[in-house]
Formats: sequence, C-alpha cells, structure tokens
Amino acid sequence: MFSLIPALGCYFVFTAWLPSDLGRHQDYVRAEPCPADATVQEWENCLRTVSFTVESTKNNRSRSGSYKATLSGAPFWNGTVAFGDPDPLLEQLRPGDQVTATVWRGDVMTVGARGVRQSTSDEPRDEPQMTVAIGTFLGLLAAMGLGLGALRMARPRDHEPYTWRPYGRPLLITMMITCAAVGLPAVWLGIPSWVVPTVAVPVVAWTAWLLHQHGDRVQPVPREEEQA
Repeated sequence: MFSLIPALGCYFVFTAWLPSDLGRHQDYVRAEPCPADATVQEWENCLRTVSFTVESTKNNRSRSGSYKATLSGAPFWNGTVAFGDPDPLLEQLRPGDQVTATVWRGDVMTVGARGVRQSTSDEPRDEPQMTVAIGTFLGLLAAMGLGLGALRMARPRDHEPYTWRPYGRPLLITMMITCAAVGLPAVWLGIPSWVVPTVAVPVVAWTAWLLHQHGDRVQPVPREEEQA
C-alpha cells in the first residue's frame, strides 16, 4: 500500500495532469480573436475582448500572498480573478476603473488598462517543470516503498538497518529537497522539464547507494531471543 498510492499518483500526473496542462496551453496559443459573427459555441474557443469595471482589489503581500480583483459590468460573467503578483497592473487599479479583459473558455486570461496588461492565474502557461517534479517525486517514493517492502518480505527477521528511521526517512527528505530544488529553478529559468528527472533520479539513487554502503557497515543489534 505504501508504494501503490504514490505509484498511482505518479501515473495520474504523467498520463492525465501533465498532458491536460500541455494540451490546454497549446489550445490557448492557437486560439484566435473571436470574429464579430461568432456563435456562443465558438466563443468558448476563441479570444473574446470584454470590458469590465473594477469593484475592488486585494493586494495581500504576506508570505501566503493573495492578489485578486473583483470585476463587474459584463453581460455574461462577473466575479473575482486571481493574479500571481500585484504588478504590473493590479496594484494600480482602483474601484471604478475600466479594464479590458481577454476571456477564453469562460475564464479571464488577461486584464489590461492604461496600456498595461497583466496575466491572471487562470492563463495557461508553458511551465510543466513543477508538475514533472511532483510526478518524479511520487515515482521515486513508490520505488522506495517497493524496495523496502520487498526487502522486508525477503528478510522478515533481518531487514535492519533498511527501515524507516535510518534509511527511509533520509531518503524521503532527499527526494523532497531534490525535486523542489530542481523543479522550482527550472520554472524560473525556463529549463526544459526533462531536466528534472534527469537530475533528481541520479541524486536520489546516489543517496540510496550511500545509505546502503553505510548500512552494510552497521552491525544489527541482536534480538533478545537470539542472545538467549
């Protein structure tokens, strides 16, 4: 069970989540402005330009961060859109300001005013690196669980020191740190997503080998019944 759940999660990431994100981004890039005679069905897949009035904004610069704008005045949709940052536009907006938004598939993709345009959190981005990092982490976690489980079955009375505390926990920490340390800079620097598993898997494998070498040098403590 310890390896099955992350294995299923890894499968979901690489077969459903990642392809869905990539496909949505490609559809958005290929989308064109809506023609004047577009039907309601065509509006879903073309880029509409809609005017809104700003009702309120939220610029919370705390550690968690919350950047939102409440828009109204459109015939088909009024609501709140989220942003990843307060600039370049959100921090300048005030209640009553008129903005022009790009709408695609029912979501606001960008908001513009006074010659400045800002993307919302709903706009598809070509940033699969962190998704790949999550999938890589789950795959490594599944492999570790499978390895420890197989060892425990093969050596039920003599599986020390390959247990959670001396082996599993440091390996799990290494997986988390490595996947995050590679995935986040890859997003920021625009490094291809294939670099994430290419770096993370060897690092974790090397760490596992070091722990294995160290474990072989550790003499297991005899059990009480063996001492007797």
